Amino acid sequence: MPIIIPRDLPAYNSLREEKIFVMDKERAIRQDIRPIEIAILNLMPTKETTETQLLRLLGNSSLQVNVTLIKTDSYTSTHVSGEHMERFYKNLGEVREMKFDGMIVTGAPVETIPFEDVKYWKELTSIMDFAENNVTSTIYICWGAQAALYYKFGINKISLDKKLFGVYPVKAVVKNDMLLKGMDDLFYIPNSRHTRVDEDAVRKCDAIKILAESDEAGIAIAKTPDNKSFFFTGHSEYDRFTLQNEYLRDLAKGESIQPPANYFCDEDMTKVDMKWKSTANLLFYNWLNYYVYQVTPYQL
Repeated sequence: MPIIIPRDLPAYNSLREEKIFVMDKERAIRQDIRPIEIAILNLMPTKETTETQLLRLLGNSSLQVNVTLIKTDSYTSTHVSGEHMERFYKNLGEVREMKFDGMIVTGAPVETIPFEDVKYWKELTSIMDFAENNVTSTIYICWGAQAALYYKFGINKISLDKKLFGVYPVKAVVKNDMLLKGMDDLFYIPNSRHTRVDEDAVRKCDAIKILAESDEAGIAIAKTPDNKSFFFTGHSEYDRFTLQNEYLRDLAKGESIQPPANYFCDEDMTKVDMKWKSTANLLFYNWLNYYVYQVTPYQL
């Protein structure tokens, strides 16, 4: 079944070329199906790229998925046109009376800034409060996961000696959680961050259940026991060349950075071993199916 997005959203044509089943709202309303309502709070500077990455994964299911893109008013992105934001995004005030089956909160390049000093921190906490009462289940990604753990449980982040940068092997630490259904014993998730969560505090918190860990990257996936909040510390949604682009960007800025670990498969660093694609598809498919579709009420 399709993902429902405006025909003029830049991601529409890209996804169609990849044979992802997309549909505009005019066609969708002719089908007698209640679509799953998913909100995406996109905090990444590369808005259009992140839209395509997440929509690609949400479109990989048998469900009809209607997507609402959400922005913050307290910070204006400089990497995308104002017309794009005005045309395709809503603020909290515009969705406050709505209910959603699921929500995704992305990461953001503000991890070295104290949480309360982030320009949109107060607005973000209001959105997290909104999700708690109006969303069946929410995925928080990378810095979004750190922010949610801090706001909900007081668990802070810790600076790393050097950037965690690469694709790292991950293992499940629980049996039979449906989010990990179909996963291999060892699976891979990209990471790109300068901080980590206080893992000792996470392990001591009874309100958090750790699902998967990495020897190199630490806690990879966790959730609350009621399945309302999932915390992804990495970026399974990344495209094949996302880490390469970040590496080249940092080199161009004169930063001291090593090539991403477990990523390139040739000495010239032109070929990428994309070993996380099936992981990303399974994580989002399982979340949509088992923690959204099968538990959300028909009447939102």
